Amino acid sequence: MANAARRPPPLNYLLASLPAADYDRLAPAFDVMPLKLREILHKAGEAVRYVYFPGGGFVSVVTVLENGSMVEVATIGREGVAGLTALLDDIASPSETLVQAEMDVCYRMTTKAFRQEMDHRGAFYALVTRYTYAFFGVIAQSTACNAVHSIEQRLARWLLLARDRVEKDDFPLTQEFVAMMLGATRPTVTLVAGTLQRSGLITYQRGHVTIVDRQKLEVASCECYRTSTEMLRRVTGKP
Repeated sequence: MANAARRPPPLNYLLASLPAADYDRLAPAFDVMPLKLREILHKAGEAVRYVYFPGGGFVSVVTVLENGSMVEVATIGREGVAGLTALLDDIASPSETLVQAEMDVCYRMTTKAFRQEMDHRGAFYALVTRYTYAFFGVIAQSTACNAVHSIEQRLARWLLLARDRVEKDDFPLTQEFVAMMLGATRPTVTLVAGTLQRSGLITYQRGHVTIVDRQKLEVASCECYRTSTEMLRRVTGKP
């Protein structure tokens, strides 16, 4: 009990929202570990062996096409959990999950322990269920965004989502990565990033982007940023 009292609060918002007694009981089931840039957590077509609760940074859930190209469908930071298909026995993951912003702390749990805790139908189950509804709402919003909104709006939305998760205005970003995530060509990304830079919203050089004017970047984005952020915020009340 003394060790539990000294345990630092988890950095993941879902885990931090659990009653202290629930988290103390669950804590031994987690491997606390760092995740490196581009590390693959789940491969498309393979069963999920672990679920991950990021404590910083973020991971991307991407759809892999036959030619090997990838398009991002969602980002997951400390507000959520990666590997929700673990709920469905040993079903193969339809998508790939990879680290896009490295983190010093991530809480990893085996699918067996995850399912056992979900079967208890306690506080953990309630939080993960609420997050699952929000997560699929975010994916639906992203699908609509990709179909309707301009590349400028989508890039502004993605930059805001990334900034919220890394919690700083300057972070690594390559044009190749943005093109892959947005399903656009590199020349198109170069053109759009240049437009945002000339407008004084960002600066971009040497594989790093700096958000100069967040308020104007929100104006340049579409409503999908605000809608998605609010859906996730309602799960735990965290900003």
